[in-house]
Amino acid sequence: MITIEKLGIVLSPTDLEFENNGVFNPGVYQEGNTIHVLYRAVEHGNYSTIGYAKMEGPLKVIERKEKPLIKREFDYEKHGVEDARIVKIDGIYYITYTAYDGVNAMGALMTSKDLIHFEKHGIITPHVNYQEYENYVKCCNEAKLNPKYHQYYNLFAQIGLVEDEFRLLRDKDVVLFPRKVNGKFVLLHRIWPGIQIVQFENWSDLTEAFWEDYLRNLDKHIVLDPKDIFEVNYIGAGGPPIETEFGWLLIYHGVQETPTGKIYHAKAALLQLDKPEIEIARLPYPLFSPTKKWEIEGEVSNIVFPTGHALFGNDLYIYYGVADKHIAVAKLDINELLLELRKQP
Repeated sequence: MITIEKLGIVLSPTDLEFENNGVFNPGVYQEGNTIHVLYRAVEHGNYSTIGYAKMEGPLKVIERKEKPLIKREFDYEKHGVEDARIVKIDGIYYITYTAYDGVNAMGALMTSKDLIHFEKHGIITPHVNYQEYENYVKCCNEAKLNPKYHQYYNLFAQIGLVEDEFRLLRDKDVVLFPRKVNGKFVLLHRIWPGIQIVQFENWSDLTEAFWEDYLRNLDKHIVLDPKDIFEVNYIGAGGPPIETEFGWLLIYHGVQETPTGKIYHAKAALLQLDKPEIEIARLPYPLFSPTKKWEIEGEVSNIVFPTGHALFGNDLYIYYGVADKHIAVAKLDINELLLELRKQP
């Protein structure tokens, strides 16, 4: 087992209107001793924007903006700009996030050169309804496809919504690798219930035809699927993968279904450096689970939702949303975690 130290809550809701209901699921970018935190700020009515805080070292908040850093601007995000993840490649910050219009939750992209000015590039995940999605994935090798990939289609078919042009494929937890691999951008995303991978040279490659072919071969793009009891319901990527000598370290969330409801756990896996579509190992148990009162009780109970991290020496600080209410931090020794992963069969 990995030694985990939970360091407590670092950011909470305030009386400011844009973040008076919840502050959670932070995107984190580390520059030396400085940590930029782009967090999901929720106002009453469940409308989200992105707030900003700056930390000196892993725990000390030295700046926090009193207005949203990133606001809702377009119809596709009119209800929420949510759960940002951040990387910096070739001098450009790439911020992936979930755009929520009140019905659909889809992956979107914005870029920045300074984390002050942002350019939004729209939805980057497949723009298909569930009937179109089902038609595509029927081409996959069903023996390799978890039956849950059909579950939303089956649900909406029962209530006559599969052909609804306004109810589109949910695709969340969109996370870029922090550098190109073999000259390509590498992107993780979550079509329920697993984590899939996309590799492409240019953002203009992500066309309708690209996604049609991708979905027809979805079984070939799955990196991780639910495996053990702690992630039996579904999983999703956390922060950007961490490059180590042994592979890409991925912290992700797994959702367990219990008689009393869902429990979100923090999990860990290792992917191959030159072929990140290949899983090397994953822990068969959680890194950590909801045990503190502030992780168990909140807007949504029993959630630890890792979305960012910072590395100081061998200490890996994991920033995570708790109970859709606060942001907390946990610390572990990255070498201990890597050793434990390498022990897995």
